[in-house]
Amino acid sequence: MNTQDTRDNNRIAQLEERVQRAQDALAAQETFLSNMSHDIRTPMNAIVGMTALAKKHIDEKARVMDALNKIEVASTHLLSLINEVLDISRINSGRLSIGEELFSLGDMLHDILIIIRPQMEGKGHHFTFSVGEVFAEDLHGDPLRLRQIFVNIINNAVKYTPDGGEISVRVSVEPPEEEAGKRAFLLFTCRDNGIGMSEEFLKKLFVPFERDASVAASGIEGTGLGMGIVKSLVEAMSGTIQVESRLGEGTGVTIRVPLRFEEAGSHTGELWGKRLLILEGSREQQDIYRQYLGEAGIAFETAPSMPEALAMLTDAQLHEKSFDGIILGADTGDANCLEIAAYLHKAYPALPLVLASEADWEKIEYRAGRCGIHTFIPVPFFRKSLLRGLDEALSQKSTAGTFGSAPDFSGRHILLAEDNLINREIACEILGSTNAEIDTAEDGKQALDLYLSKPEGYYDLVLMDVQMPVMDGYEATKAIRESGRSDAMPIRIFAMTANTFAEDIARARAAGMNGHIAKPIDISKLMQMLRQIL
Repeated sequence: MNTQDTRDNNRIAQLEERVQRAQDALAAQETFLSNMSHDIRTPMNAIVGMTALAKKHIDEKARVMDALNKIEVASTHLLSLINEVLDISRINSGRLSIGEELFSLGDMLHDILIIIRPQMEGKGHHFTFSVGEVFAEDLHGDPLRLRQIFVNIINNAVKYTPDGGEISVRVSVEPPEEEAGKRAFLLFTCRDNGIGMSEEFLKKLFVPFERDASVAASGIEGTGLGMGIVKSLVEAMSGTIQVESRLGEGTGVTIRVPLRFEEAGSHTGELWGKRLLILEGSREQQDIYRQYLGEAGIAFETAPSMPEALAMLTDAQLHEKSFDGIILGADTGDANCLEIAAYLHKAYPALPLVLASEADWEKIEYRAGRCGIHTFIPVPFFRKSLLRGLDEALSQKSTAGTFGSAPDFSGRHILLAEDNLINREIACEILGSTNAEIDTAEDGKQALDLYLSKPEGYYDLVLMDVQMPVMDGYEATKAIRESGRSDAMPIRIFAMTANTFAEDIARARAAGMNGHIAKPIDISKLMQMLRQIL
């Protein structure tokens, strides 16, 4: 065979390989579209059906509430599907970007546990969460993407582990590998004893649109996009991901991501010479308190139950060795922590009460404030976050006066720019609960005109949609900032938009906005943000 024939054969082989790859990609996409069609229709059918039922039984409060709860669940699932499709589209087009901001590891882990625990409990899983060495707890990175990665991994473990199975998660922060290193390593491990994966499928785990045929046949929902997105996000952070699995024996996932960190400092300002009482039944948590408070030289006593805590308080009064604060831990025995707080607040009104709990703070915030809770410390916590929370409580920087699902902003003025009528009505309803005065605009030009027509300093806050006719939110913000008025730079302008990627947030900042609120609006997060800035 001559050289020309060899070249021709090579070209033919390359063309055949390209054709085969194209056919495989087309087949995978057709399978994906079929799966997506099914997965999208499932929550959509629930939303449409439950809406019809709610309208039909509009006078039956219990049935309407049940329908609304199911619509909320289906809507959340549908939104996650849409986000996955958008993520994979950005990854494939090379437009994926990773943000970087300072965040608390403890706060992020607390949020993750709140998200995944209901699913665990629903399937009766035995869940173990543990923390290894934590070299640094304040890290620089993209907490939203990290949370997306970890929740995706844990959700898979929940999804593919039969009821009553075992799932364990361990998190640690390793020190830099070199003395002069600037990055610590966040190490995340998730293991389960679920259905596992075959060696054949394990090789295709990260390929977009791929789903295990046996899993798809079982009726477990999924698009085949999640692990591909996870791998892309981990690699975009210069991290690594390893997956070990055996069919019928379970799966283990290990993720290691390098992150810049903040050096741990001293946070014992108001704690020096203070004495604390800790109501905590968990031996593991007691050991954590001993470690962190002992290292800081803070005096404390621990009580595993409410009767013992009351005995210690009484004894302290008799011997004039009173406590300076009380920590209600994650395990308060059979008694409800808020009931305990209410009793202690009435009996010892001068003692600051600190709640250290896994609870979803947004759901109990109002009742906690009424029960006398001064400060909330999310569990899991680390040394710095524990001392910071205690320092806040004992220095009387109490947040008790700001509790409640809807703060009172009477006399405040908010300008809302939103072109969509339904979105505008929803936002006005939410904001109206704060008693603030709301002015609305249907586009950026109207928002600018309203701002200029009012006296300087009239508006306390501007909530600006981004995509609007006539003048978009970015242009309107720039025009406000460049108007030359004395309040042009101080006024707080927040983007309120469905554009939620890192580059969208960066663009909002570049246009002169102070922050970013994602749609659909999370009411609890919006109220928390309003408290902080107003």
